[in-house]
Amino acid sequence: MNMDKLNELLLTVQKPGRYVGGEWNAVKKEWTADKVKFLLAFPDVYEIGMSNLGMKILYGILNGRDDCLAERVFSPWPDFAAVLKNNGISLFSLESRKALKDFDIIGFSLSYELGYTNVLNILDLGGVAKKSSERTGDEPLVIAGGPACFNPEPMAEFIDAFVIGDGEEVIGEIVEVYKVTRSQSHQVTRKEALRALAKIKGVYVPSLYKVDYNADFTIKAFTPSEAGVPALVDKRVTMDLEKAFYPAGQIVPNIQIVHDRIAIEIMRGCKHACSFCQAQAIYRPCRERSKECVLRLARESYEKTGHDEVSLLSLSSVDHSGLKEIVEGLNCDFAGKAVSVSVPSLRIEDALKNIPALVSKVKKAGLTFAPEAGSERVRKAINKNIDIDRLFAALSESFRAGWRHVKLYFMIGLPQENEEDVLKIAELIYNVSDARKEVDGKCANVTASINSFIPKPHTSLERVPMDDKEVLEKKKSILREAMRSKFVELDFHSFDMSHLEAAFARGDRRLGEVIFEAWKKGARFDGWQDRFNSGLWAESFAAMGIDPRFYANRQRGPEEILPWKFIRL
Repeated sequence: MNMDKLNELLLTVQKPGRYVGGEWNAVKKEWTADKVKFLLAFPDVYEIGMSNLGMKILYGILNGRDDCLAERVFSPWPDFAAVLKNNGISLFSLESRKALKDFDIIGFSLSYELGYTNVLNILDLGGVAKKSSERTGDEPLVIAGGPACFNPEPMAEFIDAFVIGDGEEVIGEIVEVYKVTRSQSHQVTRKEALRALAKIKGVYVPSLYKVDYNADFTIKAFTPSEAGVPALVDKRVTMDLEKAFYPAGQIVPNIQIVHDRIAIEIMRGCKHACSFCQAQAIYRPCRERSKECVLRLARESYEKTGHDEVSLLSLSSVDHSGLKEIVEGLNCDFAGKAVSVSVPSLRIEDALKNIPALVSKVKKAGLTFAPEAGSERVRKAINKNIDIDRLFAALSESFRAGWRHVKLYFMIGLPQENEEDVLKIAELIYNVSDARKEVDGKCANVTASINSFIPKPHTSLERVPMDDKEVLEKKKSILREAMRSKFVELDFHSFDMSHLEAAFARGDRRLGEVIFEAWKKGARFDGWQDRFNSGLWAESFAAMGIDPRFYANRQRGPEEILPWKFIRL
C-alpha cells in the first residue's frame, strides 16, 4: 500500500482521524512469525467503537502477551468505504495498516443487533469471505462476542465461533488453542481448528450443530452434528473483578468520541431482577470492585490519559456497597482539578440521597433515572421495584446540589399496559420537572427517552410478543398530546428499527439469508436513524419469503424450542 497515496485519499473524507491511528497509548508491535495476529473489529464508527469498554479490555489483555499482538478496525463511513473500493485498497488495521486478510483471528464485538450488516461489510472490504462455509484454510478465523451473542443464531452463517459471556479469561484460551493448531506438524484443517475451539467452555461453533424445523418454521430440534460437541454451551463468567485485568492506560482518541472519559466498571451484574432486562439476566452474578481498587484505577487512568471525567460504570451503580465511600474518595482525589464524576444508571434507594451532595464538590455531570413505566401497576408487572417518594427526595437533593438537567428512560408497549398507563408517563415527567420549583422556583429541564419494549432472550418476558407498530404509534400520539412543556424534550426511538431489533433478538438461522440480502442491497449502519432504510429491509424479508412479525410479534408457546435455549447461563 502506498502510504503517501493513502494519506492523500484520507484528506478527501469526512473525519480522517477515524482511520489514521497513532493515538496516545495505542500499541504497535512488530509483526513476527511467532506472534498470533489478532484484529479487534467493531461494527460501527470509530467514535462509538472507541467508547466500548469490552474492546479496550481485550486490547490490553492481548497486547500484554508476548506471543500476541492486537490491532483495531472499525466500520468505515460510506465515504471512506467508497474510497477503498474505488482505489482497490483493502480495509486495514489502525496500528500497522495491515489488510484484514493478513490476520490470524478477527474478533467482532457484537453489542447491538443492528450492527450485523456492518460485520459483513467489514469482511467484504477486508477481502475475507463473508460466509463461514466459504472461508479457506488460510483465511482468518472470525469470532464474535458481546451481548448480542446471547442469541447468536441470526449470524451463525457468518461467524466461525462465538464467545458466550465474559471475555477476560476465554480470550487467552482461544489464543492458546490457535497456537497449538498452528504449530502441529500435520496439516490442521479449518474444521479441526473449530472443533478444538468448541472444547473451550463458553465457545459456540455453529457449524458443529444442526437445526431441524417444523412445517410452521418453529424449531423441531437443535442438536450437535457430531460426537464430542456439547449439547449445551455454558456462559463464561469472570468471578473476581479485583484480579481481572482493567485498562488504566486506555487509548486517548484522535477525535472526540461518544464517551470521551475514564469509565471505571465498579460492578458487573445487577442485584435486581427486572423482567424485561436482558443485561441483568446475562451478566449474573453480581460482582463488585472494591473502593480501593476503583480509586486506584481512577488515579492511574487519569495519570495515563488526562481525561476530565470519571464515570462509574455498572448496571445499577447505587447498589454498590461502597458507592458513598468511592465518591468521597474521588472528591478527595479530583477536587480542584475540574474533573467531573458521573454516576449513571441510578436506582431509587435510601443511599441515593447522599450521592448528589457528595458529587457536588466536583464539576457537575448529568443525572439519569430509569423509571421505565409511568404507573405503579406496570412497574410491578415488570418487577421494576422503585419508590417514587424516594425518587423525588433524591431529585430535591440533586437540585439543591446544583443539578439542573435530568434524563429519564421509559418504555411503551410493555405487557399489561393501557392508555391510562401511557398518560401516567406524562404525569411523572411533569412532576419531575416541577420538583425543582421547591428549590429555586423554576422548572427543571427533562429529556425523556421513549423506547419500544423489545422482548429479549433469557428474560422472563422472552416469549411475549412485541406491540404492533400501529399500537405503538397510537401510544406515541397520546404521550405527545399530553406532554406540552418547553422544559421537556421527548425523544422517541424509531419503531421500525426496534421492530427489526426484536426480529433479530428472537430470530433463528433463517435470518442469515435476510441479513445477507439486505447487505447486498446496500444496508449499512442500520443502528443510525438517518441511515436506516426500513423499505430495504422489507424488500429483503420479502425476497427470502420470511415475515419479520413471525419473530418480533408472535407469542411463543411454553413448549416451543427457542433458538437460544442451548445457552446455559
